[in-house]
Amino acid sequence: MGRRTDVFVVGGGPAGLAAAIAARQRGFDVTVADGAEPPIDKACGEGLMPDTLCALQDLGVTIHPAEGIAFRGVRWLGESAQVEASFPFGEGMGVRRPVLHQRMIERAQRLGVTLLWKTPVAGLSPDGVLVGGETIAARWIVGADGIRSRVRRWCGIEAPALPRPRYAFRRHYRVAPWTDCMEIHWGRTAQAYVTPVGRQDTCVVLISRNSGMRSASISQEFPELSDRLALGEASPESGAVTLACGFERVYRDRVALIGDASGSVDAITGEGLCLGFHQAAALAEALESGNLSGYQVAHRRLARRPTLMGRLLLLLDSQPRLRHRTLRTLEAHPDLFARLLAVHIGATSPRHLAETGALLGWRLVAA
Repeated sequence: MGRRTDVFVVGGGPAGLAAAIAARQRGFDVTVADGAEPPIDKACGEGLMPDTLCALQDLGVTIHPAEGIAFRGVRWLGESAQVEASFPFGEGMGVRRPVLHQRMIERAQRLGVTLLWKTPVAGLSPDGVLVGGETIAARWIVGADGIRSRVRRWCGIEAPALPRPRYAFRRHYRVAPWTDCMEIHWGRTAQAYVTPVGRQDTCVVLISRNSGMRSASISQEFPELSDRLALGEASPESGAVTLACGFERVYRDRVALIGDASGSVDAITGEGLCLGFHQAAALAEALESGNLSGYQVAHRRLARRPTLMGRLLLLLDSQPRLRHRTLRTLEAHPDLFARLLAVHIGATSPRHLAETGALLGWRLVAA
């Protein structure tokens, strides 16, 4: 008889490992397969918000303070205004993606998850998954293989036409952090997402709708930021696409999707990882109940807040006049920015979210 497992996860990135850890915490036998070799890197902003760190703690994943840099809040900087606020609870942490991935691998190993690296999955079968010319039988299959998920296609979940992507290009600069905040610099046609990740290490991600706008464009788009980075040695550039999309279904029969395979939020929200970690907990609960319909309901609920915040940020990206007006309004009313930040990291109730939206709208009208 061939190999068997309770849960087979296709994709060993953070979302896939979170799903594996959460399922293993509930007693399932879990196998993860990925064609890559760890630790897996990705061109991302590398800033973990307080709610993301709480979700990691629930998974039993610990990142030592010496492995990153704590930051107390978020600062927005525009052409003619800037505003900042501290988190309503805890701190965020800037940490290199390979470090995060390695700590998640170690947690999965301690729990007894079977990890198959450099092992691409060829397809699904009635009994399980096809790996290396053999079938591994599985009761449940989890697709954690990214926005262009093959698992989603294999199980027949229809995906709408994906929206036009934005392009993210990351570099690390050998520059000591100059702030205790994570910064978003708003330019005419791009944003720069700046996160301290070490004592002499600053991560900068340039995000734009223009694939030709690379890290070298920082000097034209953000001259003050460019001056801060000028003396620091820069790493090679890495890139990725980012887009916001959702799907009607996130499961079929015994196959469930998680992370970007189940829909995504734009990278500027900084909430992609946190969303995937919360999805993992909801999925594990549904697996334990034996009914994936509960995961569908939870998935929709979890996506509401980051999707709403993502739409707001993308609206500011596409509407220069509204962005200018909003930044000036928030600079004049920093308490409102603090409320928005609390909404962003899930520290408030739905009622507070509605009140904050109404207050922002009133301030914009009155500005």
